[in-house]
Amino acid sequence: MARVLTPRAEDFPRWYQDLIAKAQLADNGPVRGTMVIRPVGYAIWERMQADMDARIKEQGVQNAYFPLFIPENYLRREADHVEGFSPELAVVTHAGGKELAEPLVVRPTSETVIGEFMAKWVDSYRDLPLLLNQWANVVRWELRPRTFLRTTEFLWQEGHTAHATEADAREHARDIHRNVYQAFMEEFLAIPVIPGRKTRGERFAGATNTMTVEAMMGDGKALQMGTSHELGQNFAKAFDITYSSAERTVEHAWTTSWGTSTRMVGGLIMVHGDDNGLRLPPRLAPIQVQIMVVKAGEGVAEAAAQLTADLKTAGVRVKLDDRADVPFGRRAVDAELQGIPIRIEVGPRDLANGNAVVARRIDGTKSPVALAEVVNEVVAALKADQQRLFDDALAFRVERTVEVKTLAEAIEAAQTGFARVPWSAVGEAGEKEANGKAVTVRCLTREDGSMPESDEEPGLIAYLARSY
Repeated sequence: MARVLTPRAEDFPRWYQDLIAKAQLADNGPVRGTMVIRPVGYAIWERMQADMDARIKEQGVQNAYFPLFIPENYLRREADHVEGFSPELAVVTHAGGKELAEPLVVRPTSETVIGEFMAKWVDSYRDLPLLLNQWANVVRWELRPRTFLRTTEFLWQEGHTAHATEADAREHARDIHRNVYQAFMEEFLAIPVIPGRKTRGERFAGATNTMTVEAMMGDGKALQMGTSHELGQNFAKAFDITYSSAERTVEHAWTTSWGTSTRMVGGLIMVHGDDNGLRLPPRLAPIQVQIMVVKAGEGVAEAAAQLTADLKTAGVRVKLDDRADVPFGRRAVDAELQGIPIRIEVGPRDLANGNAVVARRIDGTKSPVALAEVVNEVVAALKADQQRLFDDALAFRVERTVEVKTLAEAIEAAQTGFARVPWSAVGEAGEKEANGKAVTVRCLTREDGSMPESDEEPGLIAYLARSY
């Protein structure tokens, strides 16, 4: 196949941008830092959204929608929150041809506006827990934009919940982190992630605890794929979210928030992509199989249509490409670039032998298969290729993760992958030193990989890496 992308090993950032453009995933928007998500890219996001939305609803959460514009005074009610977001805020001072009496903030996240309405809607312990989620866009003024990874405006889901007790809030935040985020990344996106606790310095503004799922990209850098926050009573006190308890006392609620975004599309590209383009996990792929008419005539179109119908009956998402007037090579390159897991090529010569050619994007194999066996072959290949992507990504992460004992060793190892080092050898002072060398503590875990209860637990392990 002719080279259409910069090789990953030669220039990983250029390869990433090449792939986004050539696979028709997205384009730069008219305002610096914004993006236009093209139909191919948006179809991927829709599949992500649908699967995650179902998982969120399984946790008893309901979807709602809240305004894009937020009164500036809302943010100022929670000091850590406004301080954390101030550099990223887009503020509206004029509208309708007049200066506004109070500036409006374009939503960077919705803790404040949702907190305002939680206070209105919660009266009794019987109203709790209140479990809400919204799918929306947010704006954070990004100084160093990169398509999907860091854009001024991006799409996401943000969950916001209120609970009667700290224990209930903590359990919910961890359920989302484990049963929605980690499960979604690993089962649907085929991306292995490290679940852990953020350090105090990396914690979400206004949170008492932030949990993250961290993935290793194809160049060894880390990407934060999603976070879940325990907010304690900070926002409840700022917005007077109170309830009457069963004992008839007035108590402040305990709240959580959690979110993932279109950044996951960038992670998907950088974890699974290769020099020929994107490789989509079959469970995610909007088109799992593309049937391609190589050359019209001699019953080819009829055979391709029958294969399409048979695969649809088997529950496969299939597209028939019968554009015989478009060069086959061009169509094959486009399918490779866009990561369609399986191509089935149907031509007169193959058909005369009772075969079709099955080309698998994930493992790169291409072989003739009897027409009667194509459906079974494809169904088995889709299942195997989903697992293979996960296994390959996990093997790469293991290969690029180094056990070290000192901060200096960790900073060195983080230049090419992840460093696992005792947190006691790093600490807050060491974290600042690492940050000065473009290395961050991605998360803290226990030795066995489980989630710590606090930063002060003895024997914690820190993961250090360069990151996006």
